[in-house]
Amino acid sequence: MASGRVLVVGSLNADLVVRTPRIPSPGETVTGSDLVIVPGGKSSNQAAAIGKLGGDVALLGCVGDDGNGTMLLDSLRESGVDVSHVQVLQGVATGSAMIAVDDSGENCIIVSPGANGRLSAVDVEAADEFFDTAGDSSMLTLCLEVSIDAVKAAAREAHERGARVVLNLSPYAKVGADVLDLADLLVVNAHELADLTEQPDFEPLGDWTAVVEATRAALGESGPRTVVVTLGADGARTIDLDSGEVSDQIPSPKITPVDTTGAGDAFLASLAYRLASGDDLSTACAFAVRVGAYAATGEGAQKSYPTADQLENWAP
Repeated sequence: MASGRVLVVGSLNADLVVRTPRIPSPGETVTGSDLVIVPGGKSSNQAAAIGKLGGDVALLGCVGDDGNGTMLLDSLRESGVDVSHVQVLQGVATGSAMIAVDDSGENCIIVSPGANGRLSAVDVEAADEFFDTAGDSSMLTLCLEVSIDAVKAAAREAHERGARVVLNLSPYAKVGADVLDLADLLVVNAHELADLTEQPDFEPLGDWTAVVEATRAALGESGPRTVVVTLGADGARTIDLDSGEVSDQIPSPKITPVDTTGAGDAFLASLAYRLASGDDLSTACAFAVRVGAYAATGEGAQKSYPTADQLENWAP
């Protein structure tokens, strides 16, 4: 499938993963499995997912000059990602994420930014060669695991070159109109939508009239006009803020989850990949829901992502 290039700007983390029967309560100690260290980070995950599917993808970010940074770069190269714009910073630790995964596949995560915190707007603005590969059919994916100044600079550089900008409000934080105005598509999960709209009790598959109005109020008139909401096992829905239309449920394959870590990144990545390939939003979302479900059936993030052949032959 012919595809425009997908540019990814943001985070690369080493995931430090422990499985445990249940997520501990505050102040509680539980016993877990042996520690496993695997490639992760939201932006790194997105790039790896696109590369494994066969997409043309490049990543801009930072790692430290340590073993974790080497592991991440090796994994990304093996996945088919252009990492020529990932800086290796001397004397800085690679970003890391401490992840606990329970028996139901749910997780809790604490992120230490490390080298990700060093990616500046100046670094982004200096990456002309990286952004010059963008065009009208290209996409840029962004999350909030790097500074908001770097996010804004990347969105502006891509927007000026005609690429479409996909902004993932994760980990959730309020962003200003100066960032939202540069985004073509907003992607959030149910928790992030609740934070954004201050509607904590909305029914994922019910009437979203109030949610639409609250989203309009939160984003303002000039922000992205399309929102994609991921709903875990319930799949996804889309909101057209201009018309007020909310899609029917885009259902997820029925699976028994093993580990949901990185499943949302797999969804966003495959959504951007298929939009860059010319799919309409509904078709791209249906594909992305399937990729996200596949990812949740394996352990870890990047190693659970499918190739195109694996996805085609998968029968959940």
